[in-house]
Amino acid sequence: MTVNGAAVGAEVADRTLLVHFLRDVAGLTATNVGCDTTSCGACTVLLDGQSVKSCTVLAAQADGHEVTTLEGLADGDGEMHPVQRAFHAEHGLQCGFCTPGMVMATVSLLAENPSPTEEQVRTGLEGNLCRCTGYHNIVRAVLAAAGEGQASR
Repeated sequence: MTVNGAAVGAEVADRTLLVHFLRDVAGLTATNVGCDTTSCGACTVLLDGQSVKSCTVLAAQADGHEVTTLEGLADGDGEMHPVQRAFHAEHGLQCGFCTPGMVMATVSLLAENPSPTEEQVRTGLEGNLCRCTGYHNIVRAVLAAAGEGQASR
């Protein structure tokens, strides 16, 4: 598979989940292992541009596909992606555990709907849980990124 623009391959057990492949084989630890039941969204990544919970995708299913993790959003010069900047500026994180999944889900959401309403943001992110923030600043961050008009560079 291609991960963040680079070919990554390894032989793994048939049951290896994409989240474990990304963390243990590719060494990309921003993708968090949360609930292992698809409930929390901490493991959200982009698979061919669509957000998926990587705890429900087998690594073998991603073979031949493009995977983007949080580490792959910043450009080569370290410039943060507009969604990352918006989460920082709007204080859209607290403990930070859900943040990688929230950011990746937001990138996908804004690619599908570049100008969402607050209600559409809340609905679009309902599969990603945050136990700290109460979501207000996360929603503000998504709307700010949408306002930049650059959410999907």
